[in-house]
Amino acid sequence: MQIIKTKIPDLLIIKPDVFEDDRGYFFESYNREKFVQAGIDYKFVQDNESKSQKGVLRGLHFQNPPYAQGKLVRVMKGAVLDVAVDIRKNSPTYGKWASIELSESNKMMYWIPPGFAHGFVTLEDNTVFFYKCTNVYNKQSEGSIRWNDPALNIDWKTKNPILSEKDKITPSFKNFESKFVF
Repeated sequence: MQIIKTKIPDLLIIKPDVFEDDRGYFFESYNREKFVQAGIDYKFVQDNESKSQKGVLRGLHFQNPPYAQGKLVRVMKGAVLDVAVDIRKNSPTYGKWASIELSESNKMMYWIPPGFAHGFVTLEDNTVFFYKCTNVYNKQSEGSIRWNDPALNIDWKTKNPILSEKDKITPSFKNFESKFVF
């Protein structure tokens, strides 16, 4: 397993060791001991999965403390452009974002710690997205930021994504009041 640092500290790309032969492939998607050695010392308590058609954008979502969630995300089928935005007050990278393409073929994972808004846009039909969470979902703690906010200037590589009604009316970044401290 390789841990690849991004331009934002604590936001990590995880490249598993994949063993392929004529029968298919095998890889270890999670090993607590190896993750702790890599600095990801969190207990995962909930798994989530979504299936989306090409062009669906989900995000930018987060949960406020005390229900803040870290997420270990990956694609089981299809492909996404995955985006994380630092929303930790006083962080030197506050308001900065990083992205990665996750796909069934590259089998990479993305560690998004608490204090980041997260979203993705699907690049293929029938994309299955999977993530492990460090906290349970709590509706009263959920928050979101507008996916196409000009202050963030995220390059989603799409102009007209398919959005939920909720994601069409999320607040702007300049009106966002972070409850996360760096």
